[in-house]
Amino acid sequence: MAMNSHMEGIYARAREARKRIVLPEGHDPRVVTAAAEILSKELATPVLLGNPGVVADIAKQNNVDISNVEVVDPETSPKRDEYANLLYELRKQKGMKPDEAYRLAGDILYHGVLMVKAGDADGEVSGATHSTADTVRPALQVLKTAPGVSIVSAFFVMIVPNCPYGEGGLFLYADCGLVINPDSTQLADIAVCTGKSMRALFGVEPKIALLSFSTKGSAKDPLVDKVVKAVEIAQKAAPDMLIDGELQADAALVDWIGDRKAPGSQVAGRANVLVFPDLQAGNIAYKLTERLANAAAYGPLLQGLSKPVNDLSRGCSSEDIVNVTAITAVQATQSS
Repeated sequence: MAMNSHMEGIYARAREARKRIVLPEGHDPRVVTAAAEILSKELATPVLLGNPGVVADIAKQNNVDISNVEVVDPETSPKRDEYANLLYELRKQKGMKPDEAYRLAGDILYHGVLMVKAGDADGEVSGATHSTADTVRPALQVLKTAPGVSIVSAFFVMIVPNCPYGEGGLFLYADCGLVINPDSTQLADIAVCTGKSMRALFGVEPKIALLSFSTKGSAKDPLVDKVVKAVEIAQKAAPDMLIDGELQADAALVDWIGDRKAPGSQVAGRANVLVFPDLQAGNIAYKLTERLANAAAYGPLLQGLSKPVNDLSRGCSSEDIVNVTAITAVQATQSS
């Protein structure tokens, strides 16, 4: 698939930023391959975590040159004591003991986010071999949420080829990877954060649709009420953004349907940010879009953390890792 112009813009900004991004899963061939490509394309300075001998063997087996890629072994790193002390100070009030902090500082996922916390890296990309929960837990414990953000959520960058909808086929879908059943306040926070992500990553003005099986009162149910309330909260929280709902998916995307079902709406028929009422709907929608429309899906990308950490699907390709790393580098310019 040829690179979409939106991702070309991300690549250009990543090259300009030249951030240092840690890839903790250095024992996975896809990650090793991606690290070499990230370096050769000058998208970031990648740091692989893992046993250097094992990582070198993987590179050799896959004909990948990582001679200029830094490889750090968390178990023997000279920074392990420093990171253990940092983790202990952050978590001692939660009952963490120094020996547990030292043990976790030798774990690849904790070591990665501790590098980010200490300023030794600008962001992290993980999840090729770990679950979302395994990736997010250390990030929440060590990096915590950004000021003014009540909940960490996840979004996907969806780029649909030959698509007349959204922003030339560009959409952000949220939350498709983290918050299972947000209440109205959380749903509003997800909507506003995703709008900010659209602005920050792509310089595009967000048109945010909170989706439902109802459009403007066409159905009555507590599930619809949740979305209606979330719209009210989000509009008050971000009066500078175009936010509307509740909207059915076709009313959000197709202009003539939006004009008919939600006349006067500045979002209906023009939406480029789709906010789903729960994780079931969001996760199903992004996977259907990816497979049926041959769309590129980048994520789940996390928003709301003080520093960028991004998750990967365990079915990701090395190309996916490269692209998410470029996005992470751009996110790091916003949080630095």
